[in-house]
Amino acid sequence: MLNFTGQGSAHTCDGVNRRDFIQAGTLGAAGLTLADLAKLEAQGAVDEKHDKRSAIMIFNLGAPSQIDTWDMKPDAAAEVRGPFQPIATKAPGVSVSEIFPEHARHGDKISYVRSCYHTAAAVHDTGHQMMQTGRLFTGGINSPHAGCVTSYLRGRRTDLPAHVVMPEPMGSTGGNLPHGQDGGFLGKAHDPFKLMADPSKPNFQVPDLLPPKQIGEVRLDRRRRLRSIVDSTVKSFEQNQNAKLLDSSFQAAFRMITSPEARAAFDLSKEPKKVRERYGTTRFGQCCLLARRLIEAGVRFVTINTFLTVFNEITWDIHGTKPFTSIEGMKNVVAPLYDKAYGALLDDLTDRGLLDDTLVCNLAEFGRTPRVNPAGGRDHWPQCWTVYFAGGGIKGGQAVGSSDPIGGYPADRPVAPNEVIATVFHSLGFDLETTLPGPAGRPFPLVDSGTRPVLELF
Repeated sequence: MLNFTGQGSAHTCDGVNRRDFIQAGTLGAAGLTLADLAKLEAQGAVDEKHDKRSAIMIFNLGAPSQIDTWDMKPDAAAEVRGPFQPIATKAPGVSVSEIFPEHARHGDKISYVRSCYHTAAAVHDTGHQMMQTGRLFTGGINSPHAGCVTSYLRGRRTDLPAHVVMPEPMGSTGGNLPHGQDGGFLGKAHDPFKLMADPSKPNFQVPDLLPPKQIGEVRLDRRRRLRSIVDSTVKSFEQNQNAKLLDSSFQAAFRMITSPEARAAFDLSKEPKKVRERYGTTRFGQCCLLARRLIEAGVRFVTINTFLTVFNEITWDIHGTKPFTSIEGMKNVVAPLYDKAYGALLDDLTDRGLLDDTLVCNLAEFGRTPRVNPAGGRDHWPQCWTVYFAGGGIKGGQAVGSSDPIGGYPADRPVAPNEVIATVFHSLGFDLETTLPGPAGRPFPLVDSGTRPVLELF
């Protein structure tokens, strides 16, 4: 393969160095041809309104307790209802936990789905797969993340990637299974761009956005021109359809790492100090701010992992014993940083006129047990939990579905993971009857037959 970068030292999260990343692209790995593109354009055509749509997926790795957050049971027994009180939101009849005042303030923008469930194993990894792709990985088939599907169906708007994951992909959560944060059977050409940095750190930079230090701009441009000369003399290369697609990916990668606009979008130093503080100076807070900047700059899909692992840090995974945390730990550490950043994100998107065209979905892999365990925590519970949506054409101020009196099982409108992902696709304007090029080139449905979105658009 042709490349123009030399022996760079920067690496992506896959352990692939920049030299590999820029090596003539990877579209061919997806098995994509020009005929595929023509078919895709025909079935995936969208109007201008939906083409403007973007999405931010906040994935609450570790899984919040539905009963202590957004589906409280104040009339249940003490061992069920937990230590917190409900507070009213701006949506009549919809309450949330007192530890989320910003969620209450934005209640008229948020739609809660309180009857999610799945029937797979109660381990983090299976929930990650299902809630980000709509499917459990079986038979050796790894389905693509919703953001990677967006990359495939719509492509990039600018020199920036179509899909960005931050601060980095999910790490170990105990199951040693894929988490569903890559291109799956669509191929590496549609893997997300991984930030691989903490935007809350001083002098935050994105190393993989810049050329290696030993290659200056002049030398990089010389190599690009040399490659152009080679391409122009090898007629068979130019005339090959797959090679043309491969070259398109090559050029897109080159544009991104040399684009001043791309660098500027990732540059949080351009934000006033007051704005950065409004989001919170935590890793999650600054990821939310960066997500807003990227959406504003033209990125179609941003995935934010609230946490990267469930081990040895305070997270949503509130078993109550080390290396996990307790309900009180969630109250004192997780809830304040999360609530603050989410409130600032909705404020910012609203003030900048972006919320109507930006879906913000807050997902998790499962819920927590209805009863508090002896250690003062709650354990894994995929039988019922809450997710929620704002913006992106979704009507706010409502709660869809309900759970039983102890928050243990859906009582009304059970919602499976594929319906959650269908809602994301619906907001983005995708035809749910669209097919993707699956394993061995076989057509693969975007969502399972008969799947409908949980929420309609207004």
